[in-house]
Amino acid sequence: MVILDPVLNPVVQPLLNISPILGIIILAFTISLLITLAYKYLTNQTEMKRLKEEQKEYQKKMKELKSNPDEMMRVQKEAMSKNMEYMKHSFKPTLFTMLPILLIFGWMSAHLMYEPIFPDERYSLTAQFAEGITGDVELLVEEETTIVNDQIQTIANGAVTWNVKSTAGEHFLTVKTKADQQTKKVLITTELKYEPPVSTYENSDIKQIQINHNKLKPLGDFTVPLFNWQPGWLGLYIILSIVFSMGLRKVLNIH
Repeated sequence: MVILDPVLNPVVQPLLNISPILGIIILAFTISLLITLAYKYLTNQTEMKRLKEEQKEYQKKMKELKSNPDEMMRVQKEAMSKNMEYMKHSFKPTLFTMLPILLIFGWMSAHLMYEPIFPDERYSLTAQFAEGITGDVELLVEEETTIVNDQIQTIANGAVTWNVKSTAGEHFLTVKTKADQQTKKVLITTELKYEPPVSTYENSDIKQIQINHNKLKPLGDFTVPLFNWQPGWLGLYIILSIVFSMGLRKVLNIH
């Protein structure tokens, strides 16, 4: 379970179920607001304003000194020193916001990376086997799960893939070799939820079992013109957070 599940699931999960993009917008705005407020109240804004104005003055001087390289280099060193001082002041809020943001990113990655598997939708499970493991392997399932292709298959290139369908709920799929077996949990739901797609195993004939989810497309089939790009949750978050941060800094008069 992701650490923030008890906190964010009751609040954000219903929004994600309505529309993933709505959840991403709210999370991007909330995180941007927290970072902006931390920056405003954990830095000396008077000092930050002074340093920023001095940086502008140095930039102006360097443009005027293009014909005097030696003097321009001297001014450039002073400008770099002021820039480092500015960065030093701005680093303080980062220390306070880094851990919460990393935790929220972990939650978003665990909830926005893939599409859910719907009831009675065909999905696939792939098992990877340790080097030297050959022969037939079997997939054991509960009554609520149907195996679409052969239940017993022969390992080819170190792997086997089964196509299956399940009813709504949690299910346990067991891959069995002659001497070993491992079980993978899968969640079937109409909500935007899923179990971790990949499980790995130590000291086992079976190295890995993966449920092959489709990648989540928050904007559906929309593709960014010219770039042929379909943004995922991270790309949308970055774009939205830049827009929100710029707007909030302007509204709150942050330097």
